[in-house]
Amino acid sequence: MRLFMKGAGVIALALLANVSAAAAQGVELSLGGGLSSPLGTFNDATKLGWNGLAAISVQPAGSPVGIQVDGEYQQFPFDGFSGHERFLIGTGNLVYKFNTSENSAVRPYLIGGGGVYNFKGTGSSTVSGNFSTSGSTTKFGINGGAGIDFKAGSAGLFVEGRFHDVFTSGKDETFFPITVGLRFGGH
Repeated sequence: MRLFMKGAGVIALALLANVSAAAAQGVELSLGGGLSSPLGTFNDATKLGWNGLAAISVQPAGSPVGIQVDGEYQQFPFDGFSGHERFLIGTGNLVYKFNTSENSAVRPYLIGGGGVYNFKGTGSSTVSGNFSTSGSTTKFGINGGAGIDFKAGSAGLFVEGRFHDVFTSGKDETFFPITVGLRFGGH
């Protein structure tokens, strides 16, 4: 986990150092975080959690469709005993940004794609004592949602909600994070 966070930090700093050059190419760096709601049967075992996101996106000039690659961390506390389930996520997504006037600072978008979801539960229970899984599990999943960009020059804010469905044996694990963050670069 520390290695993941250090790597993400180094990449973010390198990209921030070159924001103006990246912006000319239609490249954006996004950093954000927020709350994540477990859904379905996953909601029976966990409670409201939190998330962090780092993303790089490219949108060619004049095209409403771009590509975004993101890394996410999601953590959900268990319901009924201490501990949590965490997800390390890497996804590739298509982003469709709706055309608005060139003077508008607000731009809604749709996002969706697929990727890999690595998850692991750790914690303790008064019944069984301490536990942790013998390893993490990696599965494929999909995501889709919508958001709004609030641009101010080459930087801005975004608010986004995305549904995630992780394909597991039995019932899929599903959750819905709402993420708020900053974007740097772009057109």
